[in-house]
Amino acid sequence: MTHVTPTRLSDGRELIYFDAREDSVARHRDASLVRDARGLPARGPAGTARFDALSGEWIAVAAHRQSRTHLPPADQCPLCPTTPANLSEIPASDYEVVVFENRFSSFGPDLGELPGAPEWGTTATAYGRCEVVAFDSAHEGSFGSLSAERARTVIDAWAQRTEALSAMPGIKQVFCFENRGADIGVTLLHPHGQIYAYPFIPPRAATLAARAAAYFDATDGKQTLMGHALASERSAGDRMVIEGEHFSAFVPFAARWPLEVHLVPHRQVADLSGLAGEERDELTTVYLDLLGRLDALYPTPTPYIAAWQQAPIDDALRPASYLHLQLTSPRRAADKLKFLAGSEAAMGAFINDTTPEKVAEALRSAVPGTPRKDQA
Repeated sequence: MTHVTPTRLSDGRELIYFDAREDSVARHRDASLVRDARGLPARGPAGTARFDALSGEWIAVAAHRQSRTHLPPADQCPLCPTTPANLSEIPASDYEVVVFENRFSSFGPDLGELPGAPEWGTTATAYGRCEVVAFDSAHEGSFGSLSAERARTVIDAWAQRTEALSAMPGIKQVFCFENRGADIGVTLLHPHGQIYAYPFIPPRAATLAARAAAYFDATDGKQTLMGHALASERSAGDRMVIEGEHFSAFVPFAARWPLEVHLVPHRQVADLSGLAGEERDELTTVYLDLLGRLDALYPTPTPYIAAWQQAPIDDALRPASYLHLQLTSPRRAADKLKFLAGSEAAMGAFINDTTPEKVAEALRSAVPGTPRKDQA
């Protein structure tokens, strides 16, 4: 069982401890005993959101993020436990998993509704919330380097925050994700992820939700699009990577990226909070296995984005939506990355330099913990 202990930082931001071990629970049970001693100034106002009438998309303008922390040395890491020499974002001397409001937030802290009929020149408050998820107190690593116990606690934290953020006023989409590697743009080496609670449905999520809803309606609500894709991939077999009792991982038929894997529950659920205990248990082992296989492809760790696609906060879209993870990497060889050039960046038309079948075969053959030297 994961225990949840909320508290506040000195500028009013919420911080939440997630603990599985009783000694950690005892340490954080009275969170007021471990106070943030930094005396931070009050938080500034939220940024702005501008409406792009040409695309129909909202763009956040968050100039204050220019001053955010960038690759600090270990003794100045803001995600490590606090010491007398380093008063970090986490006041405790040790912790398991911590979630807190991002000091350099793209959205929020104000909550509210964006204008319902925006037009050219519409500007609004960038409502919403951005949170940081510190996976572990160790300074270096990623989700794939966690113990099974710690990974399970992170999954519980994602689920709890998804449910809590989804209930906040004006929130339309909750997005849990992890960026790993400097080539992805990571600014902190400490193992962590983020959660964005958007005041709108982002373009990619909107496209997926619309396609899912159209298919669901066309089958009179008898079948989901992701459920059909999962069944098709399991039947074909040549793009499957892992098959478990509750989860399967496969390289999608029309993969966009050189390395792309979808991790999908066998039971349709709208978001992470809908997963049962036994499903979360298996997700822990399958996800760690998948990340281990990814890192076994090459002699050095592979940069990636792990993106949880969850249902929008919309009663009309949720019945057709199907939780799944999209794990993508621009790495196309040991020493080569795919950059988004003209076709992808300007037109959104992807050209893949690998074949999904060969990538799936390589991942099936990969042995976690043993990087392949012959791929250098």
